Amino acid sequence: MSVTLFNDRLPYRTIGPRLLCKMSAWSAAATALAALLNPTTVSARQADGERMFRQRCGACHSMDPGQKSGPHLTGVIGRTAGSIEGARYSGPMRASGIIWDKATLNTFLAAPRRLIPGTTMTVAVPDATQRVAIITYLEGQQPKANN
Repeated sequence: MSVTLFNDRLPYRTIGPRLLCKMSAWSAAATALAALLNPTTVSARQADGERMFRQRCGACHSMDPGQKSGPHLTGVIGRTAGSIEGARYSGPMRASGIIWDKATLNTFLAAPRRLIPGTTMTVAVPDATQRVAIITYLEGQQPKANN
């Protein structure tokens, strides 16, 4: 089955189902990246991100050290994967050498085992909008300075 796109003046009007799927994946990735880089909606994503974090990540992760089975995620942006002392990590996570940034977190949350085969994290967040909200929330969760 083919789908006709654009108009009759363009030479390539018909796209088969495989190419259409690839375009959809590319489009979703581009949308997620654009949303991550757009500062005008940060506060809305921050509020939505806390809710999404609690729903999608809260069973295993928290912002406070030692509270859940997974590592705490306070200050995760800029941190090396598998580096929290005392947290349970898979060997592949510890050996990955990844330093978490927005783009890497986006890729990881979309399909954890695709980025780090053998990771023990099984929860994926396939929805790009939800990933952006969670990442924006995590970005705002930095360790508090001791005064």
